[in-house]
Amino acid sequence: MEKPKVVLYKELSDDFVGNDIKPVSIEGSYVYEPNNVLWKTCAWLLYRLIALPIGFLYSKLKFRYKVVNASSLKVYKDQGYFLYINHTQTFADVTWPTLITFPKKAFIVASPNNVSLPILGDITKMIGAIPIPSDFKSGKNFVRTISNKIKNKNVIAIYPEAHVWDYYTGIRPFDVATFKYPVETNAPVFSITITYQKDGKKKTPRIVAYVDGPFVVDKKNISLAEKKKMLRDMVYEKMLERSKNSNVEVIKYIKTEDKQWLILCFVEIKKFLTDL
Repeated sequence: MEKPKVVLYKELSDDFVGNDIKPVSIEGSYVYEPNNVLWKTCAWLLYRLIALPIGFLYSKLKFRYKVVNASSLKVYKDQGYFLYINHTQTFADVTWPTLITFPKKAFIVASPNNVSLPILGDITKMIGAIPIPSDFKSGKNFVRTISNKIKNKNVIAIYPEAHVWDYYTGIRPFDVATFKYPVETNAPVFSITITYQKDGKKKTPRIVAYVDGPFVVDKKNISLAEKKKMLRDMVYEKMLERSKNSNVEVIKYIKTEDKQWLILCFVEIKKFLTDL
């Protein structure tokens, strides 16, 4: 493997995938679940005949991806459930839920950026993006949509770290807020931990995804807030444990407050001067 690229960050919430897309405002009038027959037909064809094959080929050819313990999901083939996944790839992250939950359709809670471009935004929505709401009314529609998807035995995938950090091998802290959905719908929760592992002399590491769960809080005499926190903690701790299976770094993330980045700068300058 080549020497990892160094990326400096200030906070674990930093966004490294900035773009010029002006996100649409997801207001009360936004239609989360179109009933148009043509729209539904196009969505089915796009998801099954285009998105799935492309996602499979990309993940297999580029990352030789492998899934560990996917069989645990089969027990819940007749009901909906939630997946929580670490966010480490711009494009491939769209494919993991689709590939792992097949033949069940996976819908992904996404930033409004993903549905903001003309035509492409509609395609993203057809594939399964559920954009985060912008106001109270759209928030109610958003929650209703998630509940409907779970009732219809679909899968809801959530990336609780929010921002993409390419090839990051750790697990960034995430809020308890997104865990209110499985608590309110009483649906099972699973985690998918994406890890990067050496694959012979290949430059690109292999992705090994670990499926864990179900995580269930069965205590009845505790508050909603306590249930969310318990669920979040179980998922987070398991993902931290699984992340230790990564054994290669393509990108090394260093906090600007750490002295390590100064040492790296000194080493690079010394190397440059030596090569002159």
